[in-house]
This record gives sequence, structure tokens and C-alpha cells, in this order.
Amino acid sequence: MFKNNGKKTAISIASTACLCLLLVVLVVQHHRFGLTGANARQETVESAVDDNNKKGFSAYITKLSRGRREAHKPSRASDSKRDPAPAEDITADDIFIAVKTTKKFHQSRLNLLLDTWISRNMQQTYVFTDGEDEELKKKIGSHAINTNCSAAHSRQALSCKMAVEYDKFIESGKKWFCHVDDDNYVNVRTLVKHLSQYTHTQDMYIGKPSLDRPIEATERLGDNKMKPVNFWFATGGAGFCVSRGLALKMSPWASGGHFMNTAEKIRLPDDCTIGYIIESVLSVPLTRSNLFHSHLENLQQVSRPDIYKQITLSYGMFENKSNIINLKGVFSVEEDPSRFKSVHCLLYPDTPWCPPQVAF
Repeated sequence: MFKNNGKKTAISIASTACLCLLLVVLVVQHHRFGLTGANARQETVESAVDDNNKKGFSAYITKLSRGRREAHKPSRASDSKRDPAPAEDITADDIFIAVKTTKKFHQSRLNLLLDTWISRNMQQTYVFTDGEDEELKKKIGSHAINTNCSAAHSRQALSCKMAVEYDKFIESGKKWFCHVDDDNYVNVRTLVKHLSQYTHTQDMYIGKPSLDRPIEATERLGDNKMKPVNFWFATGGAGFCVSRGLALKMSPWASGGHFMNTAEKIRLPDDCTIGYIIESVLSVPLTRSNLFHSHLENLQQVSRPDIYKQITLSYGMFENKSNIINLKGVFSVEEDPSRFKSVHCLLYPDTPWCPPQVAF
């Protein structure tokens, strides 16, 4: 009996072993097949991805090359279709552009502006100076305004001229007041486009600060009382704009002789006083724009394709070096040290004195 049981046990063990072996073989084969199928699917996916990457990379290079070509072209009328709709439709006639100068710079600075951007915007531009100039009157008539202020470059003299600018703007009834200096080139087309993003009834103060922090001043309250004030201001050297709605609110501190009195309260120049009235008194923040440029910044950083987009440009000295737009053209630096003639011919190649076929 034990002998028969032993045989049965051996047969059972052998059967089980065979069954296990068969299962192992099946599992291995299935696993191999699965890996082969997975690898095939992976290769198919990788191939598709690689094809897409190649197509995507090719498309990217094509787009990049096209973008570079477009960046070196002037803005076209059709490009405006992609711009958002303006908040208000305005023209250059809605803007009062005040140019502050002094008589000693009429020949060296002002004539350059009259030959370039002002020549295209005579009706919008008003020159505020400190002496009579018959030649200037012949060119722009009543838009040459003798402020009768001092010719000194003092804060009192500068504030005196700004006071006259403000009053003349209010009298004009125009929608926007924009101030620039006699070393600024103004791209009026871009200025109009930029201001159209807002409405003139809004409280808008637009420009670029020359400091990286609010200016600290002391406000004189009378009876020997004083208090510290901090506020941002847009530098007049780069230019700034104020909406009519905000300018009217400034009237108690800016109209008539009030501007001079306000300037004396903080004992700072004209552009600082504008910032004080708007930011500190009326609590309207400065809207910053990098499209305004003064000689206090490195103008070499403004590239040729970007010139079309800027509102103001300048020239002068920066870190004891000549600070001008890096623009190659038919005018040499000796012929055009400010580069304003070259900029003007880039923007308005149809100007009679611009050489034909200007190649920048």
C-alpha cells in the first residue's frame, strides 16, 4: 500500500512540475511578446514625436526669420488692424505740445527741431522761450511765446516757464498737454497712438521717472511748519503728458501765479512740482512709459527697429561720453551729431532735404 502511495505521490509531483514549467514557458513568451509590442509602439510614438519636432523646429525657424525681417521694416497701415481699439479717437490737433527753450539755444537746438519733427507739427507745437526772436516768429508766428521769465537755468526760472505753459494749454481747449525740452525729438504719430489708449477726461499723468525711487522733499506749510513728502515725478528731460481732466483739477495749485507759489513750497524745479501736485496733492499715480527718453539714460540701448515705437528721443552726454541714438545713415556723426536728422529721414523719408534711397 505504501508502495502504491509513493508512486501516486511521485506522479502527482511530476504532473505539478510539468504544469508549472508549462506556465513559466507561456509567461515568458507572453512577456517577450508584450515587450516587443510595447517597443514597437514606443518606436512609433518616438518616430511621430521626432517628425513633429522636426516640423515644429522648421516652422519655428521660419517664423523667427520672418519675425526678424518684419522687425526691420517700418510699421505699415495694415499693422494697425492687430492693435486694440483705441479708448478715444484723437488726432495730433488734440495735443498741445509745449517745447521749453531759452534764447541762447534758438540756433544750436531749436532750429534742428524746426527742421525736423516740428516742421510736420506746426499747429500742435508751441515754443516757450525767454527772449524775443523775430526770425522765430517768422517761422511759427504766435506759437513762439516769450514767457518773460529769467534766462537763468534756475528752479524759479524753469517753474516760471512751466506756469506759462500750463495756462496756455488751458486756454487752448485741447485734450492733452505734453511738455518736452529743446533736446527732444517727438514722434507725434506714436504719441497720438499712445494717448488714444486713454480718454482725456481720465486722470492721466504719463512719463518716465529719472530716479529709481520717489523723490523726498519738504513741504512748507507756513508759520515755520514743515512736513516731509515723497512722490514720483516724470522727468521733463524725457517729456510727459497730462490729460485735460487732470490738468483742470490741478488748477488751484497751477493756474495763474499759483504754480510758482506751489514750487516754492517744496523748492524743487518745474517737473518735480508737476509731480508733487499730481501725486502728492491729488493722489493720482504716475503712469510710467518706457517710450519717453532723456539724455540721462543710455540712448545706445534704443535699437534701430525700436525707433519707430518711441515717443521721444534725446541727445547729450552720459558718463562723460557722447550719448546719442546708435543709428547709421547717410549723415555722418559730424554732419548730424544729435542723430535727429537721421531719425527724421528714417521716419519721414519723403522730407525734401532727406537724401534719396536712404540706406540705414
